[in-house]
Amino acid sequence: MAGVFDRLQAKIKDKQKEGGITALDLADLPPALRKIMRLMLRRLQLSYPQLCAAMEEMPEAERLTRGDLDQALDSLYEQAWLVRLGQGDKAIYKVNLRPKSGSTLASGIWSSLDEKLRK
Repeated sequence: MAGVFDRLQAKIKDKQKEGGITALDLADLPPALRKIMRLMLRRLQLSYPQLCAAMEEMPEAERLTRGDLDQALDSLYEQAWLVRLGQGDKAIYKVNLRPKSGSTLASGIWSSLDEKLRK
């Protein structure tokens, strides 16, 4: 029987294969990671210095230390929530959104309506 850690690892690997996240996935994140992702979703792309500045602007109770921020960014990158371009202070982070799947519902509805209108 698989443990909680094994299931979590499997879920992370599945997300990496899928190539991104959806807004519903945010609820599963710990508060510190969710805070960073909410900030990232507002801007979609931030450099490391911009992230640090945004963290400094937050109320003191909500701020992450530089070490905690670094760990959180590494974790989000490893879990494929963020894409990192570059390293260190020159890094740029982007949100890794999952592509929206196309809907086949619309074509079915329109063909049904066309048939009813013809009759």
